[in-house]
Amino acid sequence: ESNAEFKNLDTENLTITHIQVSMAQQGRRRTFRAHGRVNAYMNCPCHVEMLLEEKEEAVDKPSEEVKAKKFTKKQLAKRRLKVGGDQ
Repeated sequence: ESNAEFKNLDTENLTITHIQVSMAQQGRRRTFRAHGRVNAYMNCPCHVEMLLEEKEEAVDKPSEEVKAKKFTKKQLAKRRLKVGGDQ
C-alpha cells in the first residue's frame, strides 16, 4: 500500500494481477538442550511477490461525426457516367 501511494496510485482501485510464492534459503539456528546437547532449529521462510494494477474505468466512446467522403477526380468521373454507357 505504501508503494502504491508513493507511485501516486489510487489504493482503493487496485486489483491483484499476479501472486507468486517462492522458497527462500532456510535459516539455521541452534537450540540448547539439557545435559549439554544441541538440536537444530530450522525455519522455512519464503518470498512473496504480488503485482497490483489499477482498474481502468469504462469510458463511453463519443459519437463520431459523419465526415464527407473524399473522391479523386477519376472516381468522380466514373460516378458521372451512366450505367451501361448510354448517353
